[in-house]
Amino acid sequence: MRASSRYAEATAGVVYIHSSPTALCPHIEWALAAALGAPSGLRWTAQPAAPGQLRATTEWMGPVGTASRIAQSLRSWPVLRFEVTEDPSEGVDGERYSFVPALGLWHGSTSANGDVMVGEMRLRVLLQADRELGRHSGFDLAGELDRTLGTAWDEDLEVYRTGNAGAEVTWLRRDVG
Repeated sequence: MRASSRYAEATAGVVYIHSSPTALCPHIEWALAAALGAPSGLRWTAQPAAPGQLRATTEWMGPVGTASRIAQSLRSWPVLRFEVTEDPSEGVDGERYSFVPALGLWHGSTSANGDVMVGEMRLRVLLQADRELGRHSGFDLAGELDRTLGTAWDEDLEVYRTGNAGAEVTWLRRDVG
């Protein structure tokens, strides 16, 4: 490790395109190739949870922050359902991005086992809002915690995730550093 760098430079993750119209598939491949600097070569299969839609999964390797770049490029198509994960690495938390058309983009930090982590300051802000605003103002602590954890995104995507059993996985790699 270079003396000037306290943080890991490389990581890996997975892109799950849970559902996409056929016409968008080449555009998704181009967006992934641009974000990773390598052709994606995705193998598209039918998505049983959404007849007429396709799905694909690919693992990637690249610099820390790649998941964010991928998620930002994929959110350009509001009809997609997707998730992008980035594994934790030395000095850097893992990440998960989930996109559902009706909900938009959700982002959370993840631990080594994939659990969503909620920081101390975020929890303190929620608790303070609950104390100050309470139920009389319509503030809903449980609802805010669900939003912070991405519960609605997980509930929507669950049926699409189980559809991924047996799907083709393609490795993508971007040179680091």
